[in-house]
Amino acid sequence: MDNVPCNEAKQNAVEVVEACGEWFVHVIENGKDTITNFELEAYALSYAEGQRIRLGIERMARI
Repeated sequence: MDNVPCNEAKQNAVEVVEACGEWFVHVIENGKDTITNFELEAYALSYAEGQRIRLGIERMARI
């Protein structure tokens, strides 16, 4: 049986969420969360796409 630490880093991910008229991009990189907000959907999607490419992620989640 493998020993897996409880605080093992999450997989890298990018998520886009709309809430209360604002757009949020949630980036998980090596277990560290970063959230950036945008007023315009196009800016949020552009930023998220750049982060997806930078992290080498195949797909981003749009919630």
